[in-house]
Formats: sequence, C-alpha cells, structure tokens
Amino acid sequence: MTRLIMCTRYKKELPGMANLPFPNAKGQELFDTVSQQAWDEWQAHQTRIINEKQLSMMDPAARTYLNEQQKKFFLGEEVDQAEGYIPENK
Repeated sequence: MTRLIMCTRYKKELPGMANLPFPNAKGQELFDTVSQQAWDEWQAHQTRIINEKQLSMMDPAARTYLNEQQKKFFLGEEVDQAEGYIPENK
C-alpha cells in the first residue's frame, strides 16, 4: 500500500517517498512532507543547477546555496533556473 503524505510543494496528498533521502533529521522531515513526485523533480532540478553553475559540493557556500534552493523549491517558491533551460510541457 502506498504511503500518502501532504506534500509541501503541491499542497495536496500524494504518494510519499519509499525511503528516507538522508539518514538524519533533515531526511526524516523531507520523508514526512515531500512527495516522491516532488523529490524526483528536485533531483533533476538540482542536477541542472549544479552543472550550470558549476557548483562544487566540497564548497560550504555551494552547499548552503543548494540547501536554500531546495527549501524554496519544496515550498513552491521561485528558484534559480539553469540559463537557457526550457521546461517540458506536462
């Protein structure tokens, strides 16, 4: 049976993630509040901005920036986009 959660991004009940994304309190928070759909979309978006902005995950400032973008993304706020990226129509 699929676990349903109230997704913070879509503001409706959707299937949740099957597993914690991180083994810590932040992972538990995401597990409880972010749908699988939103998580998959974040993973794709995160990859685009890491590549476009050439972020190094060894750099604390880059990790802070990415965490801020993640928070905005899951709250449905405007986030930075990769330059020239055109989202596909769904």
